[in-house]
Amino acid sequence: MNDEQFETAVRRAARRIADHDAPWALHSRVVAIPAAPPHRAARSRRYGRSLGLAVLATALIAVVVATTFFAGGWPRFGTVAPEGSRSGSSTAGPAAAATLAPSQTSVSHFSATGSMSTGRFDSSATLLADGRVLIAGGQDASGGESDSAELYDPATGTFSPTGSMVYPHISPTATLLPDGRVLIAGGSGIGDVLKRGFSAELYDPRTGTFSLTGPMNARRYDQAATLLPDGRVLLVGGSIYDLGSKAIATAELYDPATGKFTMTGSMRTARDGPTVALLPNGLVLVAGGYGNSGKFLASAELYDPSTGRFTSTGTMAAARSGDTATLLPDGRVLMAGGYSASGSVLASAELYDPKSGAFSSTGSMATARAGHTATLLPDGRVLVAGGTDSVDDGIAANILASAELYDPLTGSFSRAGSMATARQSQTATLLRDGRVLLAGGADGLTHPGPGNMTAVALPSAELYQP
Repeated sequence: MNDEQFETAVRRAARRIADHDAPWALHSRVVAIPAAPPHRAARSRRYGRSLGLAVLATALIAVVVATTFFAGGWPRFGTVAPEGSRSGSSTAGPAAAATLAPSQTSVSHFSATGSMSTGRFDSSATLLADGRVLIAGGQDASGGESDSAELYDPATGTFSPTGSMVYPHISPTATLLPDGRVLIAGGSGIGDVLKRGFSAELYDPRTGTFSLTGPMNARRYDQAATLLPDGRVLLVGGSIYDLGSKAIATAELYDPATGKFTMTGSMRTARDGPTVALLPNGLVLVAGGYGNSGKFLASAELYDPSTGRFTSTGTMAAARSGDTATLLPDGRVLMAGGYSASGSVLASAELYDPKSGAFSSTGSMATARAGHTATLLPDGRVLVAGGTDSVDDGIAANILASAELYDPLTGSFSRAGSMATARQSQTATLLRDGRVLLAGGADGLTHPGPGNMTAVALPSAELYQP
């Protein structure tokens, strides 16, 4: 490139920045290149032109610095992400176009926030339409079941009580409906499990109250639920708590318009504690879980809402239960950790590809985990936090405070610091501002009596800042 071409390129770049979100009109402040004074006319034109270009380049750099400053921080320069690999929303499908990695104005970290009014684990957490988070049910600090609920307000960093549920629910599913209400369904109860196992409730944020709906057609505990594109809710599998935790294969649909549950096709395999993910093609992936012959499951199935039927799909490399399933921006699903068929805790992870219907291995976590949480971040990475890395006589033996980040671009996990408190069976909710709320959980388990497992239920909560 000769001097004239370079000068033209610099001027064009300056004009583009001036016309694109600059904090002032650059063309009104651009420095003109003055003609050489008479007494310096003997100097070469090349030197004069180079000096002028240096002035222009300096002005251009100043504009870039000022534009960055006024925009709120230095950009994080890096490789441009392929299409669909980085999404600006954790709930959106594949990204429409490639984008640069988001700006980072601070180092990722965990920080304390307000505490709940009571310790709880195996509760539910739902991001409401107004940005608050509903925490409901679970097992409380006394070892009993809880019917209480509270609301977390990210603006104030505090929890406040809201209406109580009609029945206590331990490990219920909670699904945000299109009209802003929340469906709380199933879960175990320590007392009258027969009635509670069938029960479902609706939380109305406008009134702050719960009311009964349904009931379900089958008693379910450790079932999975997902909102379908047509607004109905699919509930699959689980176990019948008062029948020795017998895994079930049935599934049902909840229709918010009628407030009723109807049976749909059954899974090919009974599954207690499966993971589910709604795929971009409208099908629902149901994978893993615990079967009825003392077996952990590696198989997976697809539910088609248009036919109401389940069909087999690929098989995971490892049987797993107590793992997590996270839909990535590119449509694949990350399966991470969980308990293995031998009862040990897994560090491995797999990816399900809806296009091929197959699972493939991806990078392993630095620490084996089960009972952890996995949250899709706005930049497309996945935050994996807490859980346990070992079991002793069927009971979690070492609760974790550590966290990791999975990057779909590299297929690898990296360490992401540690929470202030080790916790398992906590909730994790992505807030509107990109932070993650981690609330409650258990920091240790004991076994005081047959069939009566209690834990040290935590009231504390933390925020992860990506």
